[in-house]
Amino acid sequence: MNNKEFSIIVGGAAGQGSRKAGLIIAKLFNELGYNIFIHEDYQSLIKGGHNFSKIMVSDKEVLCERDKVEFLLALDKNTIVQHESRLTSDGKIVFNKDKIDFDKGIGVAAETITKEAGGIPIMSNTALIGALAKIIGVDFSVLSNVLEKEIKKELEKNKDVAKRAYDSVESLMKVEATGKNPKPLLTGNEAIALGAVSAGLEKYIAYPMTPATSVLHYLADHKEELNVATIQMEDEISVVNMAIGSAYAGKRTMVGTSGGGFALMTEAISLSAMSETPLVIINSQRTGPATGVPTYSGQSDLLFTLASGHGDFTRFIIAPSDVNEAFIWSNKIMNLAWKYQTPAILLVDKELSENTFPFDETLINSVKKEEGLMFDGNGEYSRYKNAENGISPMAFPGEIRDTVKSTSYEHDEKGITVEDALSIILMQEKRLRKFKEMEKEVDNLKAVKTYGKGSKVIICWGSNKGVSREVGEKLGMKVVQPIILQPFPTKQMQKALEGAEEIILVESNATAQMEHVLNSYGIKVDRKILKYDGRPFTLEELESKIKE
Repeated sequence: MNNKEFSIIVGGAAGQGSRKAGLIIAKLFNELGYNIFIHEDYQSLIKGGHNFSKIMVSDKEVLCERDKVEFLLALDKNTIVQHESRLTSDGKIVFNKDKIDFDKGIGVAAETITKEAGGIPIMSNTALIGALAKIIGVDFSVLSNVLEKEIKKELEKNKDVAKRAYDSVESLMKVEATGKNPKPLLTGNEAIALGAVSAGLEKYIAYPMTPATSVLHYLADHKEELNVATIQMEDEISVVNMAIGSAYAGKRTMVGTSGGGFALMTEAISLSAMSETPLVIINSQRTGPATGVPTYSGQSDLLFTLASGHGDFTRFIIAPSDVNEAFIWSNKIMNLAWKYQTPAILLVDKELSENTFPFDETLINSVKKEEGLMFDGNGEYSRYKNAENGISPMAFPGEIRDTVKSTSYEHDEKGITVEDALSIILMQEKRLRKFKEMEKEVDNLKAVKTYGKGSKVIICWGSNKGVSREVGEKLGMKVVQPIILQPFPTKQMQKALEGAEEIILVESNATAQMEHVLNSYGIKVDRKILKYDGRPFTLEELESKIKE
């Protein structure tokens, strides 16, 4: 067993605490200086079914999950049934022998230990964590320190359970500390929330919809530190219209949803465009259409997002790939929406939203709030002034003596409804001039990232960047990742693809939606590797498919 890189699955039924256990295990290794990547897999159930967390641990950067695991922690028998085949030849199963009749592996009397410590049944997960710490040769003081940071209720009982389980098993190996400092661990949704806050987010409005829901939870839980008002509405139509009203009043506002909720918001996206009211929407994709598979991932909203809303107008669409990009681009999209007074969509997916990654905290110093163009108070105010670059000065009700008028109708510079041909043309062309400015803005941003070198190229977007990077590095291929998808960074993509002899597209949808986008800009792909079962590509899976 490689003491520097291995994978762990902790699984059980919904309600048994496998996700919390996975996070504590990850933070145990993080405390020792290892790099972490956690993939979350759970069903749309409150109790029962099968949930698991898969923790990848390495002394090097780890960007995706592997097929095989070295340790399987089973809170129920179903976890063994589901995952025993994934174990490496020297892998170990650690299980609750009070509930599971199994003649292999390392049995821990988790329920007995919990009762003896005066705990409650869910603390069986703490018992398995304690046993794992001993098996891998980690000093109990390290685990105790992690538990003190992570457990808010019944800490002493949890520590007692962990210590009893720790003492009940033998050490089989020794995982040494790397000497590196631990890094903050964040989910993508947490990073999105923090990035928006750094750009001046004042209000977050949402109706809970997996996998975007935890943005709402995180901001609500940290209201005092982050100073963001959070509001849960009765549906997504109410959410987006309240957000437009909030932005009209001068509050930096963001909303979050998934595909079905985003569908309900599309009329209001056009309202945002016509009224030139900044609007930022998180669309965290899941497997669809309709309700689809609500707790699994996909990338099938791309074309819908690009065409969302009726009429001719401009928008930003940005697709970050990991926690660091989520933080940076959440900040950037908020600033861009307010600079250009236009709708802007942060297109992510369940894999980014809910998986856990190490966060580079030095990025905090690289972001700030950027102000939009404000009315200077000189002369009479025209909300829709026919500016040369299409961007009119903003003012908010109550801040100036003039009327601040906003409308969904076609209008003149003052916001008064018009229907004559010349006025319609004037305002439509004014709004479209913003698109030229947005294209210039994109040209000056790092809208496309490249990794490695080679004449064979993988094009990927969103959360598939991690696995594509690791495979590209193994196979000597170049990886190209567009981040801004509208306005499309044509020049940067062309430059990134210079010398490419073969282009392979990697996507998590059934119809190669990015291929349609690339084709419209004259970029042809040679092969497509598509996955649409709701699960991410593993390293071995993508490598095998590319080799084919």
